[in-house]
Amino acid sequence: GCFECCIKCLGGIPYASLIATILLYAGVALFCGCGHEALSGTVNILQTYFDVTRAAGDVIDVFTMIDIFKYVIYGVAAAFFVYGILLMVEGFFTTGAIKDLYGDFKITTCGRCVSAWFIMLTYIFMLAWLGVTAFTSLPVYMYFNLWTICRNATVVDGANLCLDLRQYGIVTIGEEKKVCTSSESFVKMCESNELNMTFHLFIVALAGAGAAVIAMVHYLMVLSANWAYVKDACRMQKYEDIKSKEEQELHDIHSTRSKERLNAYT
Repeated sequence: GCFECCIKCLGGIPYASLIATILLYAGVALFCGCGHEALSGTVNILQTYFDVTRAAGDVIDVFTMIDIFKYVIYGVAAAFFVYGILLMVEGFFTTGAIKDLYGDFKITTCGRCVSAWFIMLTYIFMLAWLGVTAFTSLPVYMYFNLWTICRNATVVDGANLCLDLRQYGIVTIGEEKKVCTSSESFVKMCESNELNMTFHLFIVALAGAGAAVIAMVHYLMVLSANWAYVKDACRMQKYEDIKSKEEQELHDIHSTRSKERLNAYT
């Protein structure tokens, strides 16, 4: 009995939704954790090696934007933790509805509407994660340029390569915040582990955002398949109900005619 119960429980697990949930949690964890630490490392690099300071008052500068991004990361982590649980619950209920089609479980119109709502919401989140992935590639590109300059500074003798933050919109046009290969701060930045660590953290955050996109696509396929299965199951239920009703009517007609024949014979 215990073995049969375990087999029955394992048969009701929505493995496709489970895989998508694990991939979603892994991607969101990588994006949020590594992205948060990479932003903190960016603040230290800007303050230490580029001499960028926080603006006084309520002026929105690069440090304010980084703080906003950190709060957004907190919200993303909490929101998609809850959303992953909701999708898993929907997968369990849909699997149970299909498994128990011919039992006492009845698939309602509300269940179909919930599945359609999740499909629409997941599609919107997939587009949002595509935007997040594209946005995360920007700091990877900037750090790659900086990392390349550090690698090539010792290769090209006599070349004075510079990185100007105004090119990336980090500071205003009136501020000249740049670091050249001939300066001491540039050498210290290239020799420090902070630059290399921040660069690789952004790469991992980009990979996490890509994993979240793949998870959203996987969820779309799962939800679309579940919605189609539930729709076919509803049609099958209606067919079985109509068939049972017709058989009952035929049985009643046959019983009535048998009684009439018996009365006539009597």
